[in-house]
This record gives sequence, structure tokens and C-alpha cells, in this order.
Amino acid sequence: MAPIVFIKDFQNHVDEEVTIQGWMFNKRGSGKIYFLEVRDGTGVAQGVVFKPAVGEDVFKKADELTMESSVKVTGKVTKHPKLENTFELQVTGIEIVQLVKENYPIAKKGHGIDFLLENRHLWLRSRKQRAIQIIRNTIINAIYEYLNTNNFIKIDSPILTPNACEGTTELFEMDYFDVGKAYLSQSGQLYLEAAIFSVGRCFDFGPVFRAEKSKTRRHLTEFWMMDAEAAFVEHEENMKIQEGLIAFVVKKVLENHLPELAILERDIEPLKKIEAPFIRKTHAEAVKELQEMGSDIKENDDLGGDDETILTKKYDKPIFVEKYPAEVKAFYMKRDPNNPKVVLCADMLAPEGYGEIIGGSQREDDYDVLLGRIQEHNLPLKAFQWYLDLRKYGSVPHSGFGIGLERLVGWICGRKHIRETIPFPRTINRIYP
Repeated sequence: MAPIVFIKDFQNHVDEEVTIQGWMFNKRGSGKIYFLEVRDGTGVAQGVVFKPAVGEDVFKKADELTMESSVKVTGKVTKHPKLENTFELQVTGIEIVQLVKENYPIAKKGHGIDFLLENRHLWLRSRKQRAIQIIRNTIINAIYEYLNTNNFIKIDSPILTPNACEGTTELFEMDYFDVGKAYLSQSGQLYLEAAIFSVGRCFDFGPVFRAEKSKTRRHLTEFWMMDAEAAFVEHEENMKIQEGLIAFVVKKVLENHLPELAILERDIEPLKKIEAPFIRKTHAEAVKELQEMGSDIKENDDLGGDDETILTKKYDKPIFVEKYPAEVKAFYMKRDPNNPKVVLCADMLAPEGYGEIIGGSQREDDYDVLLGRIQEHNLPLKAFQWYLDLRKYGSVPHSGFGIGLERLVGWICGRKHIRETIPFPRTINRIYP
């Protein structure tokens, strides 16, 4: 009996008879020969079914096969006669696991985005959607690898929280038994700050939720965030960690996924330029530059999506926009000692018009100052008392940052809308399937 192998391992089985298990992705031919494209999750292989070689029974099965039917195909692995580093299967046997008896809903013809999202459970099977998910997986693993190498350990923060992290973002609220109100987390940051006093450097990676009624191409209601915090790291070092991480992630994708990037028709030349150090601008400098480019942004405005797009189309590297006005940033960010009107923060904007992918800052480590900030923002003191406690017992300078995974995947994969970068997107008007 032929051994079962994965398509990605064909190069290790040349001239051997093997069996693959998967789905019929496409079929062409007639008369005496069929070319079956079979997908097994690790790749797509062509199976050549030649009637004089396989006989009537096997050829009849090939003839019956319909798109997305599940199959086990046996044959001899050979090098493709025309394509380098490509292998195919000279079929000797076919076992139909399930024959699809009705037309597959997502045919080769074009479909609107609403139809595709309504059939997301099937759309995921397409070449481009698979390529995005494969690259997403590598990005996740690369983030783990970089952080672990730089002495960060994973700490799992809770999804149910008693308070907001930033105070201004709308949250999903629920009744939590007899305790009172609880909220779906919008960030694990505050809990990671507690953990640095135990482990020094840590990160979490999980789903977060924002109830903002945003319909832009950069927003999802449920998405994945990597938050990191580090003791004894101040603003400058915080940015160096971030740019090292992004350069590492992009390098890993280029090393491992040129075929997937080609499927996505992604121009890889801009990605090849992603090396540290990145571009740095203060918020004041960015505002002045944007005004010169025609934006109506004001001195104390936060950068909007359009501003980020304009700015990042001008440069071929990520940009740190740092030292925003304190009034537009979160209560926990430390003020710049040289200019108390701004905070020691930085947003990293991806080039090619993609905009923000990381937000980070040095955190306020003084108890009295942080207490004042909480009061200024009219936040419930009781809910934040544990957070204040961290500044009572061995407080140290510390910093952190958060990466929106889907935005990072969207930029690297060259997608216009991040709804394609998560397996099952949740937006303000979609929760199906």
C-alpha cells in the first residue's frame, strides 16, 4: 500500500508511489487524459490520469470528479516536464471519499464581496485566501520567535475585564453575575504591566473587541492583538524593539512565502526595503508636512486614516510618528520631561498608504501623577486601584506597544481591506458565518 504523504513533501518522494488526500480543486481534459488539480492543505499538485495506463475504472472516477469532491489519489511522483521545482503525480488509483453532486457556489466567475463574505466558510478554500492565512500563520510565529529571543515570555491576559484600557473607546458591556458590569477586553496592556514586575518582559496574543461603529477598511469589531510590555525600557529603546520586530517578520515572510506572495500578486520590492532604522517624525513635524501636502489637520489633532495614507505613500519605509499632544492620547502615557504638552508615544505607520500598524508608549510610572491622570479623565478610581498599586511597590520606568495583527497581515499581503486577513471577519454589520 502506497504511503500517505503531503504535497509539500513531493520532492522527497520522486519516482516513488504515494497517496495524497485532499480535494479536487480543478479538472481539465477529456477523451484519454485528465489533469486533476488536487489540494491537500499544504499545496496543490497536478495528477495526470492517462486512460491507457490506468484502465476504465480509474478513468471513469476521474471523469466523475466534480469541483471540491474529496479524494485519495495514488500515483508516482515525477518532476514536471516544463516547470522547475515542480512535481506532479502520474495517477494509478483514485478513491472518491465524497462526490460533490451540486455546483460549488464559488465558481471561477467573479463574485461581489457581499456574496463572498456570506460564503466565507467556502471562500477560504480559494488560492488567494489560503495564501493570506498561510502568511498570517508565519507572521504570528515570527512574532513569537522574535519576542522569545529578546527575553519576552507570553502572559495570558483576561478577555473579561472590569474597566476600559483607554477610557474613550466604546466597549461591549455585559452583566457579570452579581458582581456588576464586565467588558470584553480591548487590550491586555494593563495586565501585562502587572506581569513585568514578575517576569521583566512579557507579551500576550489574543482576540480583542472594539464596539466603535467604524466602517473603514482598517477596522474590525473583533481582531487579534499582540501587546508587549518591558520593565526598564524607555521610549527610545521601545521603538528600537518595534522596528527590529517588524524587520524580522517581513524577512521571515520573504524567506518562506514567495509563492504565496506571487499568488496574491504582491509587489515584493517595497518589502525588500524594510530594514531598521525606520523613519522618525514628531507629531508636530508630521502635521506640518501634511499641511504642506494639502491636509486640513490642525496642530493638536490626532492623525486620521486619510492623513496616514497621504504620509505613508510618500515613503518606502515605516514611519514612527512620536510625541503626540497629551490631550489626544491615553491617560497612562508618560509626558515628555522636555515638553510636558506631549507624551512619549509613537505610532508606527506602514508604507504604501497602509497606515498605523503599531501603537506604543512609555507608561507613567509615578503614583501621584497617574492618580491625577485618572481623575482628569473621570475614570472610576475603584476599577483602577489595582493598576495604581503597581506604582506603589517597586515602580520602574517601563514601556510597551501593541500590534494589530490583521493590519500587519494586510500590509504585508498587499490587501486593500483587512476583512480578508482574518478567517471569519466580524464587522458592525456582519456576524455570519
